[in-house]
This record gives sequence, structure tokens and C-alpha cells, in this order.
Amino acid sequence: MKVSRAVIILSICIIPLTLIASGSGLFRIEGGNSYMFTTIQGEEVEIYGRGLYHLNTSFRAPILRGTDAILLFIGLPLLVLATFLYKRGSLQGGFLLTGLLACFLYNAISVAFGAVYNSMYLLYLLLFSVSLFAFILAFGSINLKTFNEKISAKIPYCGIAIFIFIAGLSPSVWLVDIIFALLEGGVPQNLAHYTTDVTTLLDVGVITPSAFLASVLMLRRKPMGVLLSSTLLILLTLIGLIVVAQSIMQIIDEIRLSTSEFALFVVPFVTLSLIAAGLNVVMLRNIDKCKSL
Repeated sequence: MKVSRAVIILSICIIPLTLIASGSGLFRIEGGNSYMFTTIQGEEVEIYGRGLYHLNTSFRAPILRGTDAILLFIGLPLLVLATFLYKRGSLQGGFLLTGLLACFLYNAISVAFGAVYNSMYLLYLLLFSVSLFAFILAFGSINLKTFNEKISAKIPYCGIAIFIFIAGLSPSVWLVDIIFALLEGGVPQNLAHYTTDVTTLLDVGVITPSAFLASVLMLRRKPMGVLLSSTLLILLTLIGLIVVAQSIMQIIDEIRLSTSEFALFVVPFVTLSLIAAGLNVVMLRNIDKCKSL
């Protein structure tokens, strides 16, 4: 692995940007009460009315704040550790950093395109740009030509491939509302006053195809499959934590999910996250800890 100075600098830049953007989202609570708003589809939705996300719906704002909490208290410490290990030339650190940068990129896209415009938009723009190029450079800095010399044959290629494939199917739950809306000639129930669903776009349009590709490459024992699978496993692990934090924030704000919503949108992702965390540990343990230049 050739350590990239640009990756280190860009990764460090993510830290203050996230501290400000996510810190503002989580801790700014000024404002009034929630209120009702009529969307362009003629539907009544409840607007949050306070904090940085005051123009988002009462359903979506706690989701954004839950994500901010995980990024601040778990994502950033892990990013600091991964950057330190990467700087030392650790291949394990390179894998961890690449996966974490994918997480920060995913979030940057989500808030830049999915959250209602607010005072942090320029920071979202910077986070998106910095995370994007940091991820591309980090992914490309791992030398796949000598990769087989640095990993153990004990990696459960088949097991990880099957899990990644199943995990790739999980975002299809987002299509349920869309399909029913199309059949009824309306819009998805949770679209509210937003113009599109960025989460569905990212998960179904990017994550699912990436998971299918990774599973095929893992079955063929290709180095690219290991790298791509590791990135997805790290992303999936953090997403599970984020879903838990989002649910807690919704409970605090007295947003109650139905039993079916909880079973469909919370339980599967948390379960997949726990399995992904275990597979992450197994994979990283079977990657050479030594410096690989």
C-alpha cells in the first residue's frame, strides 16, 4: 500500500467540518414548536420547527440528528484512529480508513441532497467534495497486485460473499412505498414535502449493485472483492448504529413507529450490522498488520 499524503490531509479536513456540521445538527435546539404544512402534493405534514433541521419534517429531523450523534461520537474517533494507522502504512488501517470515508461520503451526499437547505449547506458541500476525493484516493492507494501476499487464506470468502449478497437485497424495503405509490397514482407516504428520496437512490442505485459485484468477486477470491467487501461491511456496521441512534431520537421526540415499520426498517438493518461487525473483525484479523509499501 502506498501511503497518500493527500488522503491523510483530506481525512484530517473531514474532522473539523463534521464537528461543526454534525455538532450544529445535534446540539442546536433553538426555535419554536412544530407546525403543519401543506405540500405541493396537497398533503398535510408536520414540520419540526426547531434547531438546524427546523424546516425538515418531525419524522425526518430526529433521523438526521441521530446520524449526527453517531458520526460525532463513534465515526470521528474511528476516523482519527484509521488515519493514524494509515499514516504508519498499516494495510488494516488502509481498509478501515477506506470504509469510514465511504460512510462520511454517504452521509455528506444524504444531507447535501436530502436535508432541507440550512446554514450548514456550504459545509455539506465541502464535506461532500473532501469525502469523495479522499475515498477515491484511499481506495486507489491499496496495491491490489501484491494483495494476495498480505491476506490469509483463512478469510471466509464464501460466507462473506453470501452475506454481502443478502445485505445487498435489504435496501429493497425502500421500494415498497414507491411501488405502492405508483400503483395508487400518488407519491410515497414518507416523501412528505421533499422532492425525492435520496436514501433510496443511494441504497438501491449504488449500494445494492456494489454488494452484488463484491459478492461475485469474493467467490472468485479476487483482491478487489476483499477490498470492496470490507468497505461495505464497515459502512453496514455504522449504518446499524445510526439506525439505533435515529430510533432513539425519534422516541425522545415522541415519534412512534408502528410494529410493522419497526420490523421492516429497524430490525433487519440492526441485525445485518451486528453480523457485519463480526465479519469485519474476522477480515481485518486476516490482513497483514505490517507495513505494506
